Amino acid sequence: MNNARAAGIARNIFLFLFAAFLSMPLIIVTGVSFNATRRMTFPPQQWSLHWYADFFGDPGWMGSLELSLFVGLASALLAASAALPICYFGWKYMMRLTSVLTGLGSLPFMLPPIVLSVVFLVFWSLLGHVGQVEDLVIAHGIVFMQLPIAAMGLGFKSIDRALIEAAETLGARDEDVFRTIVLPIVLPYIISGALFVFLLSLNEYIIAQMVVGFAMETLPIKIFNSLRVGFSPSMCVGAVLFMLVGLVGYSLIAWIGDLPKLLGSESAK
Repeated sequence: MNNARAAGIARNIFLFLFAAFLSMPLIIVTGVSFNATRRMTFPPQQWSLHWYADFFGDPGWMGSLELSLFVGLASALLAASAALPICYFGWKYMMRLTSVLTGLGSLPFMLPPIVLSVVFLVFWSLLGHVGQVEDLVIAHGIVFMQLPIAAMGLGFKSIDRALIEAAETLGARDEDVFRTIVLPIVLPYIISGALFVFLLSLNEYIIAQMVVGFAMETLPIKIFNSLRVGFSPSMCVGAVLFMLVGLVGYSLIAWIGDLPKLLGSESAK
């Protein structure tokens, strides 16, 4: 018993130290954002909200933030809208074509971002449609579509087909079954998949830089471009906002859906 308790204490200490090690860069960036001066010092010698006021009062920073939020939301909506019919028809009809579409949907997610960046740059250049916000929305929607496909796939697998058979026996039509049984069960997984796309799109830099970086700046592009002219704590404010949005987003996923199951936990099955 003593050995087991000692092992448990050692495990908890290790996990705490590991979590502290991973959190340290985030803590440092957050602390630097509260510096009264432009120096990259931690802990701050003088605390101030000056750089937050500078960030939210600067049209350049706010424009980049608004653009990133729009691209993230639009990409999430596009990816979820494309993934839902693929998963639904694959679950309902067991079509082999659906497996092919699912595989094609996962292919962009597995390729290196720099390869995808070049592919999308060449594609939009050939179409003569470059530097437009919709280019980036479609690119992110395609690249991250595997996330809602995987999430919705788990949702459809959790549906008890006995419920469907009972509803059909009572005379329910396909649209009635979808609206009253399928959609309420799968909806948390739809929202979770869309949130995953939103969070990844919000933080994505390489594809955004290649597709629209020469015409407009998302917040990640704005942060990297600002580094070229020197350090400013305002970019740390942008990083803090990313952290807060990520924390809220993953908390929503954990609250709405089954986060361990979505992340592949066997025990959650």
